[in-house]
Amino acid sequence: MPFARLKNRLLARIFTSFPSLAARWGRQLDANISDIPWTEPQKPLNEAILALVTTGGVHLKTQEPFNMADPNGDPTFREIPADTPADLLTITHDYYDHRDAERDLNLVLPLQRLREMVEVGALKALHPIAYGFMGHIDGPHLHTLQEETAPAIARKLADAGVDYALLVPA
Repeated sequence: MPFARLKNRLLARIFTSFPSLAARWGRQLDANISDIPWTEPQKPLNEAILALVTTGGVHLKTQEPFNMADPNGDPTFREIPADTPADLLTITHDYYDHRDAERDLNLVLPLQRLREMVEVGALKALHPIAYGFMGHIDGPHLHTLQEETAPAIARKLADAGVDYALLVPA
């Protein structure tokens, strides 16, 4: 395993073990939340179709893993059928400690919980496809994610009549 991947995995475990270090590192990020678009919900969940999007690096075991060799991340996505059993899924992501998510995938891809919400009528429907991304995107891949990948997913969801998308970060 290349040194960069080992370093990323070690940092992920350190930040998990020492949350105060992660918080200090996070404060260094230049985030202006006033730039984040927000729209008030227009429909109750029991009348809505919801799509699930994760940045946890989740994908089918049969799909190509996310590219961990590129230090700027991988701006591509994987389509995951929403009825996929957890044992057919895997996580390819070096930028967080995903040991807990490997024990309970609902932490980063809560398909089982959302299906339960549909069963009890709290949610009208779950979009049949969930989308898996790798959450660490930087440098030139930010442009690709913002200008190509995200709009492509948004078009797919709009064309399918999805009312809401739930983004589950890792």
